[in-house]
Formats: sequence, structure tokens, C-alpha cells
Amino acid sequence: MESFKHLFHLPDEITYLNCAYMAPLLQSVEEAGIEAVKKRRNPLAFSADDFFSDTESIRSEFGRLINAPSSRVVLVPSVSYGMANVARNVQCSRGENIILAAEQFPSNYYPWERLAKEHGLELRQISPDPKAENREASWNERLLDAIDTNTCLVAVSHTHWADGTLFRLQDLRARTRDVGALLVVDGTQSVGALPFDVSVIQPDALVCAGYKWLMGPYALGLAYYGPYFDNGTPVEENWINRKNSSDFKGLVNYQSEYETGAIRFEVGEHSNFNLVPMLLKALRQVNEFTPQYIQSYTGQLIESTIADLRDSGFRIAAAGQRGNHLFGIRMRQNTDHEQLRKTLDNEKVIVSWRGDSLRISPNVYNTQADLEKLTTILTEAAKMGVL
Repeated sequence: MESFKHLFHLPDEITYLNCAYMAPLLQSVEEAGIEAVKKRRNPLAFSADDFFSDTESIRSEFGRLINAPSSRVVLVPSVSYGMANVARNVQCSRGENIILAAEQFPSNYYPWERLAKEHGLELRQISPDPKAENREASWNERLLDAIDTNTCLVAVSHTHWADGTLFRLQDLRARTRDVGALLVVDGTQSVGALPFDVSVIQPDALVCAGYKWLMGPYALGLAYYGPYFDNGTPVEENWINRKNSSDFKGLVNYQSEYETGAIRFEVGEHSNFNLVPMLLKALRQVNEFTPQYIQSYTGQLIESTIADLRDSGFRIAAAGQRGNHLFGIRMRQNTDHEQLRKTLDNEKVIVSWRGDSLRISPNVYNTQADLEKLTTILTEAAKMGVL
């Protein structure tokens, strides 16, 4: 399978295995941003259509990526913004509960913490069984077992941001439907690199930051809102989301109706003339790669690495219980994290530490040599007693 490193500006001396932190910009995305800034020099370069055309194209591209109608896709500046729209419209009663996976990213925790405090809800954070031989399976089972008739909402990611644990969204959807609860998914660490089909999973909401696996710029992401939110109240009221907003002359004729679909939840100034062209270019490229290809390519890259590391005593989840694009390497309790961190830094191998997990997240710009370099460093550290 083919590496696409030539499409990026990554220095040859750097081994970048950290897409879960931030994706490097594609050359084409960088060029789109530069051209957008140049165009912004002159206000006369923009027509009324420019406030709408590229954002509509983005909705179509993201809809294609997740197999959802573009009318249900909106631009958001962040995951926290997208989740705030959800939290504002959830109907929960005192004494009910919200289910979360433990230690998930804060933007998918704080909205539910506030909602629980304001409405007298129980916030349940579900951890894996620390004694289980199969940690990932136990985590999924515990999540399913925690859902009961008092559950009003389950908020999880598709893959856990720290170690890549795959959560069984279809099983969670079936269980939440049985008890009448919502399923809200943070797709930041999966969508773009791991297939996600809205028609199969049927989440009530899906929110994604754009600067990781969607390969876009920072401060612009995407959300999908299902039928539950069709008559909801957005966190802000802005002109561009109302009926007939494309008629600039008639904007003083205030409209009580929103545009159709989920558009009411889209962030104000969503036309963002600098970032929108970059995200559009990125989404088109991701759709050209396809998540299926990215999973296959990264799976091929990591296969021998994972086998070698397991032989050296490292703990890594089995295939099918984590993504190929993101996995955690768990260390022994006596690991000298600081020494290992220095070694990786000195060798210019860029990864992330998340809790007790060394997080590895390759993408299409990586090569077999990158993974071999990581393997050599970790296996040598194990031999020398650093681990």
C-alpha cells in the first residue's frame, strides 16, 4: 500500500506518530489557507454567495464521509460548542443518570457535569475492570451494564482518546433505545480514519474537532444532529441560520424560522473565509483517501511493531478492540517515564503520553521505517531496564 508522505511538509528527520494530537497540514490545505488570506485582502472579492457556498460543500463532504444527509451537518468551532447544543436540549428529570466512559476528553465531560448539577442528575463514569484479562471488553460490558431505565443520556467517544479503546456503539445504541436514552458520540479521534456510518450507528448527535483525523485547521469542526433536535434551541442566535438569510437586502425583515435541518445549531460567522477553504480541501482529501484505506494502511504499518512489542512484555489491546490508527502501549508500574520520554525526544520520535499509556497514532504520511524506529527504541529500553 502507498504512503502519502509526499503530500505533506514533514521534515525527514522527524518521526511523527502523533496525529491524535494534531494532524500536520496537507500541502494542499496549507495552500488553500494562503490563498484564502490573500483573497481576504479585498472585500470586493466576495459576493453574497461566498457566505454560503463553501459551507454547503463542507456539509456535503462530511455527510459523504459519515453517510448522513448534509442537512443534518453543521459547522462548529469546537467539540465543547457542539456538545453545548446537545446539553441545552436534553430532556432529563431529577434522579435520572448520565453515563460516561471514564477519563474521556474534558470537552465530553464538562457539559454533562454541569447538566447533572443543574438538574439533579447522577453522573456515572464507567471504568474498565482493573483485574480483567481483557480490559477493553470489560469496559464495554460495564458501560452496557450501567445503562438502566433511569438513564437519559450516554456520552462516549468511538475510540478512547488516551489508548484507542473501541467502544461498541451499535450495542450502546440498542441499549439506549431500549431505555429511551440519547446516544451522543465524540468522533474527534475516529471520524476520518475509522469508518463511521450514521445510518448504521444512528447516534442522536456526533461531534468532531477538525484538526486531527479530518486533517483540517484548528478552531473549526463538524457536528451531526439527529431528529431529536429538530425543534431545539441553539446556544446562540445568529442571522445566517434564519430563513432567507441569503437575501442581504431583506435582513431587516426578521425571521422567526430557522433554515431547514440542523442549521439552527451552526456557529455564527460560519462562513469563516480563512478556515473554511482549508477544511473543505482537507475533507475532500480525506474522502479521497477513505477511512477504510487509512485503517488498512495503518494496520499494515503496526502489525509487526505490535507483535514485537508484545514479545518484549508491553501490553497492547488486540485488533478489533482498538483502532489501527490509534493505540496505547501500557507500561509496567516501575517504568521510568522521564527517561523514556527523553530517549524518544532525543531520537525525534513524536508521540503522546496519556495517563499510563504511551499513545501511538500513525497516518498515511508514516512509513514502515517510522514504526521500526519506535520498536527499536522501546525494545532496547526494555532490555536496559528503563521499563
